[in-house]
Amino acid sequence: MPVLCSNCIDKRAVLKRPKTGHSLCKECFFWAFEEEVHQTIVAAKLFKHGEKVGIAASGGKDSTVLAHVMKLLNERYNYGLELMLLSVDEGISGYRDDSLETVKRNQQQYELPLKIVSYEELYGWTMDAIVKQVGRKNNCTFCGVFRRQALDRGAIMLKVDKICTGHNADDVAETVLMNVLRGDIARLRRCTAISTASEGEGVVPRCKPLKYAYEKEIVLYAYFKKLDYFSTECIYSPNAYRGHARTFLKDLESVRPSSIMDIVHSGENLSVREGVKMPVQGTCKQCGYISSQALCKSCVLLEGLNRGLPKLGIGKHHRLHDKILSKQPLTEKEERKLKSVDF
Repeated sequence: MPVLCSNCIDKRAVLKRPKTGHSLCKECFFWAFEEEVHQTIVAAKLFKHGEKVGIAASGGKDSTVLAHVMKLLNERYNYGLELMLLSVDEGISGYRDDSLETVKRNQQQYELPLKIVSYEELYGWTMDAIVKQVGRKNNCTFCGVFRRQALDRGAIMLKVDKICTGHNADDVAETVLMNVLRGDIARLRRCTAISTASEGEGVVPRCKPLKYAYEKEIVLYAYFKKLDYFSTECIYSPNAYRGHARTFLKDLESVRPSSIMDIVHSGENLSVREGVKMPVQGTCKQCGYISSQALCKSCVLLEGLNRGLPKLGIGKHHRLHDKILSKQPLTEKEERKLKSVDF
């Protein structure tokens, strides 16, 4: 006997929501998913009427669903937002070039302006070239740091008021786990925030409208809506640290489905006792971007690449920042230590 939709009762259910356990037909699922995102936006006051909002678009399921739902809700509830797509081309052959074709199709489907910024034009390096120099062990560190700054630079070019990203509940829970395992208290406090205030010049506020949406439901929404998205994993990501946190989280979810949201709420309710030393946010002396050190991570990584010393931005080499700023050559011992790519 077919299972009926627990909402409208008279239609056949096509899925059981991982989030609530309710059996729903397509139409009821679409409405429930969209309304939950709307409630998230309203409750957190993510946008103001008339704002220009950039949607970080990679062509993947999360950003494609985000673009679709943001356009739909903007029209349904008259948010009054001017939406546009912003993509970063990391320069990964056989991956990003293909996914950007999906973004270009999304631009036509949703009739939204599109801006693409590339690592090559911003930094003079592509990820393919970076991986050739640093290997595949810490390449995601370079990509993550550069992509965050590239999004900000693209947002400034577009003159947007905010950037919204496709981070979902699974992503947030993974980040909480990663920061716990690394003992990174500063990031642990920030990573569950649904929006970030403007932290300094050159930094555009960001928000996560899909923060409370399960990844499984995003996939189901994209599948049943027949959205056009790119589903291939990055060729350089198999060794990423996040992958281990993701595997652990999926194992937890199979035993206890509420684990994802439990971890998110744990991160939200975290309090740090008084007296714990926290990094002070300032600005990079070289590029002016936000940084808790004299030089931001992006400048240090870039300097290491340009000097042929890929290890410079990996690990704690803050004592070398003054030398970098003053363009002083490193000693033979310092260069020897940083020459190896086996890290």
